[in-house]
Amino acid sequence: MNIITTIIPIFVIIIIGWFARWRGFIPPEFISPANRLVYYIAIPAMIFHSISKASLKTQFDVTVLALTLLPVLAVFAVAWSAGIINRVRRGQRGTFIQTAFHGNLGYIGLAVAYYFLGNEGLVRASIIAGFIMILQNFLAVVALQLNSDNPSATGNRFDVALRILGNPVILSAMAGILFSLSGLRVPLVIDRSLDILSGFALPMALLVIGASLSFELMQLRILRVLSTGFMKLILLPGLGFALYRLFGLASQDYLPGLILLASPTATITYVMAKEMNGDTDFAVAAISTSTMFSAITFTVWLHIAGI
Repeated sequence: MNIITTIIPIFVIIIIGWFARWRGFIPPEFISPANRLVYYIAIPAMIFHSISKASLKTQFDVTVLALTLLPVLAVFAVAWSAGIINRVRRGQRGTFIQTAFHGNLGYIGLAVAYYFLGNEGLVRASIIAGFIMILQNFLAVVALQLNSDNPSATGNRFDVALRILGNPVILSAMAGILFSLSGLRVPLVIDRSLDILSGFALPMALLVIGASLSFELMQLRILRVLSTGFMKLILLPGLGFALYRLFGLASQDYLPGLILLASPTATITYVMAKEMNGDTDFAVAAISTSTMFSAITFTVWLHIAGI
């Protein structure tokens, strides 16, 4: 019952976001600035606030981190091979590859971790998410760069690489880790300000996700969209789950990592496809499709892990 009461409310808010955009309550020109507000301020504040107050000696597990990163590398290789075998054209192949492994950790993954596992689960997930984001952003740049119709044009790609280093989620996670290790305490005024921003982060992020969905584009090249969805929602968390069990980890230890691996395709795949001459329509279709199907797959994976 806890799984259902966690997943359904999250996706109810996503559907409300879509309905609000459809009815005109959220105009298209509002989505981009709202997304920047969540991405650059609210989510980083929530992550720093949670990690800075945590005890990393008990909430950071190197084994879980390593076993969570390995499936990302594996699915990256599988998606690249699938793109070649299925003769996905060069300009689309990079987007095809990155939508198969690049997860929406900051908006949906952390929301599920928080509402299902509580604040301790959020802390564990936030720490792991920082490292996964570094890896999956780097791999996305590689996929888009080497599969571009114009691989010699490196200007935009260099800018994207620099923005990865300045990713606000990565920076806030690293800053929280360093602050926690220092043993210092956040001043009360700042702590309460971060607490207010943290409360705003996840609901707004879910509304933005819903407002960004496109059911029209979901119908484009449906078989390829579904194939990337299978790799993202089934194969990626499936490999992670198999590794966690193979190494005898307890479910309470690996659940934050499994939730992150089971997250749907990240909205930033559209941004990166646009910046690096990928297929933006395919990115939006993959994001929308995997986001909606993840309501089911999240429920299944959490149930399996619970057993």
